[in-house]
Amino acid sequence: MTYENLQAKFKNLIDNSPMSSFQIIIVAMCFILNMNDGIDVLVVSFSGSEITKEWGLSKTELGYIFSAGLAGMTLGAFFLAPLADKLGRRKIFIVALTLITTGMLLVSICNSYALLLILRLITGLGIGGILPTMAATASEFSNNKNRDFNVGLVQAGWPVGAIFTGFFCAYAIPEFGWRYAFLFAGGISFLMLIGVLIYMTDSLDFLGKQQPNNAQQRVNILLEKMGHDGIETLPAKPLESSKKPISVLFSPEYLNATLKLWTAVFFGFLTLYTLMSWVPNIAKDAGLPFEMATYVGIALNMGAAIGTATLGLVAGKFGLKKTVLGFMICAFWVMLVYGNITLTTALIFVMIFLIGMFVQGGFNGMYPTMSRVYDTEIRTTGVGFSIGIGRFGAIIGPTLFGALSDADISTATLFSLFSIPLLITGICVYTLKSKNVS
Repeated sequence: MTYENLQAKFKNLIDNSPMSSFQIIIVAMCFILNMNDGIDVLVVSFSGSEITKEWGLSKTELGYIFSAGLAGMTLGAFFLAPLADKLGRRKIFIVALTLITTGMLLVSICNSYALLLILRLITGLGIGGILPTMAATASEFSNNKNRDFNVGLVQAGWPVGAIFTGFFCAYAIPEFGWRYAFLFAGGISFLMLIGVLIYMTDSLDFLGKQQPNNAQQRVNILLEKMGHDGIETLPAKPLESSKKPISVLFSPEYLNATLKLWTAVFFGFLTLYTLMSWVPNIAKDAGLPFEMATYVGIALNMGAAIGTATLGLVAGKFGLKKTVLGFMICAFWVMLVYGNITLTTALIFVMIFLIGMFVQGGFNGMYPTMSRVYDTEIRTTGVGFSIGIGRFGAIIGPTLFGALSDADISTATLFSLFSIPLLITGICVYTLKSKNVS
């Protein structure tokens, strides 16, 4: 059997067979791993007002704390995630979770603003490495029927982690202080690391191409777990391509999609991470008590969870391009309405819920889109670079919002300005050219 025939066989087995319980467990683990991002971003967001109060920070300085973690995510997406295409998804999961756990736990005993920025950078580095790897893993263990839904559903781990963190912070921070929240988050990350060490494995595609030690034995064990017969022999490892993976992203096959994805993720992250970072603080500045302001952040993520699940179902019927565009148009109008009408407390919760549903729910359609655009051998590289470019938007957004707030720009004006990038995201997705995305 040639290598090409083996890969075709693996692809047919994965794409056209019902998903085994083992495959479902792997996708579920990716869902749980994605909770890390939600926990990380929201534990900082919910703790921000208390850190500001204790250390006497300005909104601009608080914005730097938000952006330090996002800068780390950018570096992780560029330099850590692409290694998964060569070293394997499992190894990168382990490295990334180690960085996240270390960063979180050390923040809980940190008493220096400068050190806090460094630790947020380290934590972000791990999260930046884990997100593209997680999307690639969920895609490679899913059959064709469920792939878009599963990759999209995995992104719902983010708001679920955020909701859980919100309820915990509403109780723990007033009772024990903001450091306790980071200690708890570090403990959760450590448990995830243990789970990866025990259960996570590399995909058939990776094992067949890279052929690490005991590759045939590992392939057969994996095939057995997935309910398929083993193989008698493993073909010779294919020769390495003379083309570097990064250059493939700009080949005629991928150029249009790569540029559109980079633009879409950049502008989507710019607004998304601004909202996730600042919504609880905006609510608190509006006069809501700490617990109530925290629940506003929870409402944002409840909307995100429902929006993500809804997007997966709608995309299955109408396709990813139309669905993402539709969600982004709705998000644009909801942002405008929120910023330009008088809001009661009840209406704040309703509007924030809708913002979460359409902004984050719609943006999460980017992950199955990216996973479909790029083939297996460059998937984490392609997804990683797209997210890495996008993280620049995530870095700029919260800091820019803080600086504009310090300059006394009104909330209405800020929400109007930050709604525009959502339209750009939707248009880029709708117009990208890829044979694998409809």
